[in-house]
Amino acid sequence: MAPLKPPYLLTTLTDGRGVAVAVTGDATTAVVEMAAHGSWSPHFGNQISACLRLCLAGPSAWVLVDLHHLDDPSGLSMPFWMAAWRRAWLAVPPVSLVFCLPGRSTLGGRLRVAEAPRPPLFTGTAEARLAIAALVSQTDRVQARLTPRPDCVRLARDLVRDACRAWALPHLVHDTSLIASELATNAVEHAGTDFVVTLSRRARRLHVAVQDGATGFPRLPRPASAGPAASLHGRGLLLVNTIAAAWGAMPTRGGKVVWATLT
Repeated sequence: MAPLKPPYLLTTLTDGRGVAVAVTGDATTAVVEMAAHGSWSPHFGNQISACLRLCLAGPSAWVLVDLHHLDDPSGLSMPFWMAAWRRAWLAVPPVSLVFCLPGRSTLGGRLRVAEAPRPPLFTGTAEARLAIAALVSQTDRVQARLTPRPDCVRLARDLVRDACRAWALPHLVHDTSLIASELATNAVEHAGTDFVVTLSRRARRLHVAVQDGATGFPRLPRPASAGPAASLHGRGLLLVNTIAAAWGAMPTRGGKVVWATLT
């Protein structure tokens, strides 16, 4: 399998019958929700694997996988889900997969009796969200809700400076501030909505994420347009692409989140 290259753009996947894998992220809680719609098959598994690879590349510490709409009456997909859970748990840093599925389904029964260790299982997404919320670290995460005004870009930089000082990461202040400025500027100039800037640390990685109310994903300019005539927006994304260890975007409820990772 070819290695992933940024930007990591995680989107809802569709096929000829409609939505196949629905994806919703939330930078404020580091949770991605993924819902599978359709009949189980190896091809469908490949689609889900592609989404999970993008999840593991990003800042999300939790992935809630909703299997209520997966058509798998014989539970044939159980080995796939167990392998996906183990792969996420062994990632660096680890990501926790949580599954939601009907309590009396064959797949649920097979997962519940799988050899330990095995993933957390819930019958409803609301129950799973509450369980995750109780485990999300509040000491490794700071955030600020800002309005779409140019002076709020400075507030985003201030958040970076204060977080790096509190977490003893002075070597990341400069690069993280540049990235936070670009992402906040894009939210002000292109989204024009209130936005949330989140700084989080996991293992030796620092994540900066900006969540706004616009659905359009950022795009890197083409090489031919990356010269002096390129827009500040395009040059800024090229800067993010150069100095971040990884970066990408994912949809949220009513908008998007753009994130970057520094090490």
